[in-house]
Amino acid sequence: MPSVRWQGIRFVAAGIFLLPIAMVPVTMPVTAAADTLEWALVQAYQNNPQINSQRAAVRVTDENVPQALSGYRPRFSVSGSLGEQYLDVYSKTGSTPPYSSSYGNNAVSNYGLTGTQTLLNGFQTANRTRQAESQVSAARENLRLTEHTILLAAVTAYMNLIRDAAILELQRRNVEVLAEQLRQTRDRFNVGEVTRTDVAQAESRLAGGRASMLSAESNYVTSRSTYRQTIGVEAGKLAPAAPVDRFSPRTLAPAVSAARAQHPSVTVAMYNVDAALLQVRIAEGSLYPTLSLQANAQQSNGSSTNFGTLQSSIATITGQLTIPLYQGGGEYSLIRQAKETLGQRRLDLDTAREAAQQSVVQSWGQLEAAKAQIQATEAQVAAAEIALNGVREEARVGQRTTIDVLNAQQELVTARVALVTAQRDRVVASFALLAAVGRLAIPVLGLKVPAYDPMVHYQQVRDSWIGVRTPDGK
Repeated sequence: MPSVRWQGIRFVAAGIFLLPIAMVPVTMPVTAAADTLEWALVQAYQNNPQINSQRAAVRVTDENVPQALSGYRPRFSVSGSLGEQYLDVYSKTGSTPPYSSSYGNNAVSNYGLTGTQTLLNGFQTANRTRQAESQVSAARENLRLTEHTILLAAVTAYMNLIRDAAILELQRRNVEVLAEQLRQTRDRFNVGEVTRTDVAQAESRLAGGRASMLSAESNYVTSRSTYRQTIGVEAGKLAPAAPVDRFSPRTLAPAVSAARAQHPSVTVAMYNVDAALLQVRIAEGSLYPTLSLQANAQQSNGSSTNFGTLQSSIATITGQLTIPLYQGGGEYSLIRQAKETLGQRRLDLDTAREAAQQSVVQSWGQLEAAKAQIQATEAQVAAAEIALNGVREEARVGQRTTIDVLNAQQELVTARVALVTAQRDRVVASFALLAAVGRLAIPVLGLKVPAYDPMVHYQQVRDSWIGVRTPDGK
């Protein structure tokens, strides 16, 4: 049988074994209704709860910007009070007696409007706004990192299911071959060509094959469950998948450079450095003077001190300048703390870059190894098929024993399983390299699904002055 070349993992399980009797190879055609890897990635992108949760986290972070911008805006408050008051007033009308007295209940009400506008606060509002924008950018990069993780998990789940389905088919066919081998061995034992030991060896190998088949069934069920969890739908008939080497850099050096600059974990760390730097400036702003303007209008009906006042109104406008001198030392501690946090974030950035480089180098090595493993296992399968055919022919003329045939059969099964695994590793490694570089994204893959745009929600809420409804109407 000729060597099986790369046509997608699904074809590995087709026509695997040469039975001792004539047997027509059974292929596993891919129908038009088969689920493709691209379709599975679209389902994961739309349905996976981790991605949707991170999108919600980005929308939560978007609200930091209007909260920071509120520092530029005036604040208004309305106050009012209404009460009944008992007065007993004893007073003199001149320098000598007689004195007068009055007493009774008096209704008193007060209404007021107060407006406050901050004019200067050590640039804290401006720095808080820029910090909130950096936090929004970091949240978007976290979303991109989550998308990378889920898409790679979806590829892995898809390819694992194809691999385990092919291995299960291999093990089932192996059991059929071993059962036929046992039947022939028993027939030969009945006519005295082999011993009871040969029959026991065939029985033992058949039992082992059934155990391997049951283990493969368990792995297959587990992979289907993982597929459902990651993709969000039940698995159907899966079509073969191809690598995505065309989207990755051709050599290692550009791949490392791209990862150190573009990987989401690196860009998240960059924005965290910006946010930490702005936190230092916010803390330093507490040492600067603050200037605010306050306007107040108040109307009172009745008086709490005399019966003669029926109504009074007052309006004031006040400018207040506060220069901090010493506030217990807490503000200095906050500044030092913010500076230490900034140093930590810069170290986190270095760590993220090194981790991204390590991931690229590791993924590159795994991809190269997977390519070589396919060639090696294809040669192994071809050689094992030839060896099995030769051992069977030699066994028929008495030059080989039953255990030789069983060993050759097991070597062929092992080689086929290795080829299936290598083909799976080839596809997953190509996607892993793309993720390590920071390019495992919907636009890069060209998937036919609208990409989630976090800017839409950001623009909807950034300049909102009032309202409690979210843009989706909740």
